[in-house]
Amino acid sequence: MSQLVSIIMYHYVRELRNSRYPEIKGLDIDLFKEQVAYIKKHYNVISAYDLMDIIIANSDLPPKALLLTFDDAYIDHFTQVFPVLDKQKLPGLFFPPAKAVLEHQVLDVNKIHFILASVPNKSELVDDIFRFIDENRSSYELETNEYYWQPIGKQDRFDLPEVIFIKRILQRELPESLRKIITDSLFRKYVTNDEAAFSQELYMSVEQISHLQRNGMYIGSHGFNHYWLDYISDNDQKKEIDLSLQFLRSIGSNTERWIMCYPYGAYNNSLLHLLKDRSCVAGLTTNVGIADLGKDNPLTFPRLDTNDIPKNSNASPNEWTIKAMDG
Repeated sequence: MSQLVSIIMYHYVRELRNSRYPEIKGLDIDLFKEQVAYIKKHYNVISAYDLMDIIIANSDLPPKALLLTFDDAYIDHFTQVFPVLDKQKLPGLFFPPAKAVLEHQVLDVNKIHFILASVPNKSELVDDIFRFIDENRSSYELETNEYYWQPIGKQDRFDLPEVIFIKRILQRELPESLRKIITDSLFRKYVTNDEAAFSQELYMSVEQISHLQRNGMYIGSHGFNHYWLDYISDNDQKKEIDLSLQFLRSIGSNTERWIMCYPYGAYNNSLLHLLKDRSCVAGLTTNVGIADLGKDNPLTFPRLDTNDIPKNSNASPNEWTIKAMDG
């Protein structure tokens, strides 16, 4: 019997052409509907509870099993995604970073997304960041600009070198207090001064997340602050996970067995031990691949990006679908 499960990762899902930020990296809602039709044709969509039952009981998956996962609690998931899943009677897994929902603050990762979506010439942003580094070099004992560019200014599967550099330098490479100063300044300059209003437009509310929970969708952990969890101390990891679980309990999620979705896909051994102690059954990374329950650690399952699956209901099975079929 099959031990493979394809886990698909989504972020923004919206009508991009008519949005205020058509350059945001997301999936157009019409393409999402086409992709769901393709998935229904070629896969068996399972729920979070199916997955946890199978892991705990060490039983077999249905053939061509697939999970639909949605990160970051965007309002798109309530207004665009949920109606499609509900109509198609498909389960989804949603992973909200609790702080964004509870405190109406825009996560730094999302500030960076909308800064990038607001500035066509990404080199302009790189120059802005270098100016901040120059101005703060002595007070923060910073290295040269070239020192920061060389290891991270490299293209990946979806982003140009300038974009990768902007994301990494503002997410983890500089001291946290300076990262916040730069990100907040660029957000005010290029996006908006009203962060609270922007946040309430961007993320689901507690009631909307609870509505998903009541209507058969799974709500799991995505941390509290959306930190790179491998870049913080063991004690801060405990705080992040415990605050996240507290939030999940407040909306009725079961924390006696639950699923973790790592912000940025980042984890380390101390975090894995902590999750095991907290009764976490599965953990989702951003490593690219199809999860194999017979071989993979359940706390480090890989996922596929929405761009790895056809967005045409009539498309022939692609390489990832064929691998799932062969399994």
